[in-house]
Order: sequence, then structure tokens, then C-alpha cells
Amino acid sequence: MPFTLSPSKISQEINDWNRDLLHGLSILDTIEEIDVGTAAADIIYQEDRLTLKRYTPTTVINANAKPLLIVYALVNRPYILDLQPDRSLVRGLLQEGIPVYLIDWGYVQPVDQFVDLDDYLTGYLDRCVTAVCNDSHCRSLDLLGVCQGGVFSLCYTALYPARVDHLVTLVTPVNFHTHDNVLGHLARTIDLDLMLSSHGNMPGQLLIDAFRSLMPTNLPVRKQLNLPQQLKTRDQALNYLRMEKWINDCPDLAGAAFKQFMELFFGQNALLRGRFQLGNKEIDLGQISQPILNIYGSKDHLVPPEASQALRGLTNSRRYEEIEINAGHIGLFAGSRSQALLPKKIRDWVTT
Repeated sequence: MPFTLSPSKISQEINDWNRDLLHGLSILDTIEEIDVGTAAADIIYQEDRLTLKRYTPTTVINANAKPLLIVYALVNRPYILDLQPDRSLVRGLLQEGIPVYLIDWGYVQPVDQFVDLDDYLTGYLDRCVTAVCNDSHCRSLDLLGVCQGGVFSLCYTALYPARVDHLVTLVTPVNFHTHDNVLGHLARTIDLDLMLSSHGNMPGQLLIDAFRSLMPTNLPVRKQLNLPQQLKTRDQALNYLRMEKWINDCPDLAGAAFKQFMELFFGQNALLRGRFQLGNKEIDLGQISQPILNIYGSKDHLVPPEASQALRGLTNSRRYEEIEINAGHIGLFAGSRSQALLPKKIRDWVTT
């Protein structure tokens, strides 16, 4: 017998939803500032839009730990890794005694349209590595690459293997042509020349719209229906607003770098070949012999598991391990399961 609701029950549900929503909106009215990325840190290096942060230790530094440099993507902002005190991969790593540094790429300006991938890899990233090594009085460090930052970290390690001891990749795409890589299929339909001739840089708002178009159609509806439940208390409302702030905070991407990345990786699937040309340099993943910990989400709709699993066998890593976490792309950084698991696993990896 099919389940049905009476008209009076439906009316009551709607009234309750409206009442709870009004209550939530009244709470939102009391919030003047959305605080994100609040872990204590000092800026140790700046160049153009970039800032390099050294986080303040919260416990005794692990004697076996080298500095860990987090290389985030150019897309969105790295404070998703320190969204709030109880949802912070950065704080978790600090609590495990890891010296943590992070590159904040900042906000691209129109004048940056000719900055290319070589500028990011052999320029900005390499100078940040030097700054971290100078600051910590060491010759090499560990890299933690996130999403596109994981691609950068793989390329950098192949170019400068002596500067990296351990490599950790989080939700990092390697095979950009998997059958379920919806983002990859969409990316290959973009007229790059037309877009860049119109805008110079890739507008962040266009990226936000593109990512939203990839969401299953029922998710936005479910999100709106659940809104009153997410605004019940001030803390819950702040949780919701912090995530919304991050989702909608996407800098423009430097035009030349964006075009190169799209053509090399989304177009040519260069990482899967293992060896390719970037400018006047050859990147050979066979030069990577460092231990690699590759972590990905089983429910990731932006970087499907198969896209990350393709890293296995492409390098000469003397120790390679994969970890699949029951989470999506964002949940892998901000979910409770990840907060409990990732810091300890990363600590064990980089200290052995």
C-alpha cells in the first residue's frame, strides 16, 4: 500500500519548515563576521600575490618530522584545510607534532594573465621550498599536494627530487580521461582561445558555475530543504556559512597557466604518459623515488578514485601506498572521519 500524506499533514510540514527557516534567518541576522583560517601562523615569504605561512606549533615537534609544505590548488582557497577549529587538517597535523607550512596563492589580478605553469613550478613553488628550508635549517622537506596542488607536487618532485623526502597526494587527478570524470569531459569542450581572448584570465565565477553544474540535480534541492536544520543554532549557522564562503570564494586563474594545464592534463593526459615536456623542461615521473602516500575519496565526483589510482606504477617510488576514504572531494578535508584519520596517517608516513 503506497505511503501518502494527508493535506493537513502536508500543511503542517510546510508550516514547520517555514517556522524553522525564519528562526534560522533570525540567527543569521546576528552574525556579522565569518571567521575562517584562524590557526595561528606567521608569514615568512611573500611574492606578488603569494604568501607562505608557517603555522605556530601546538605541541612538541616530532623529532623525526621534517617541515611539511602544503601545496594547495589554484582553484578555491586553502582555508578549507583550516575551516574552523574542529574541522582543520592543519590543526590536526600540528597536534601530531608536524611543522606545517602552507602556500596561499592569493588572488590573481589582470596583470597576471601571462603567468604560466613554469612560473608556478620553477618560480613560485621552488622559491617557497627554498624559504621553508632556510626557515627550518634543512636541505629538503616533505610535500603535501592537494588536488591540482598534487599535480604540481608530482611535477616539482620529478624536477627537483633532491629537495623532497616524502610526497603525500590528496584527491589528486592523474588520469584525466577516466570514463566517470565528468569534469574532464566538460573541460575538453571549452574553447580556451575564445575564453582567454575575452577575459585574459579564467574568471573564478565561471569555475564556480562549472562545478555547480557537475552536482547531481537532487543535491541543490536537498541542500535547500535541509537549510532550516543547518541554522538551528549559532554554531550550526557558522558551520554552514564558513563552507558557503569557501565554495563561493574562487580566485581567477592566470590565463597562460590555465590554458597550459587544460591542454597538458585535461587534453593530452600528460601525467599518464609519465614523461612530457613543460616549456623547455622535461618532466619524468620516473625520477620520483620518494615514498608516496596517495589518498582519495570513494565518493569524489570531481576526482574519481580511478583518476587518482592511476598514479600506481608511474613512478619509481620505493614505497607506495593508497588510502581510500569514504568521503567526497570536500568531505575528505572537512569531514569528521577524515579529521580523525588523516593527521595520524600522514604523521606515520612522513616520520618513517
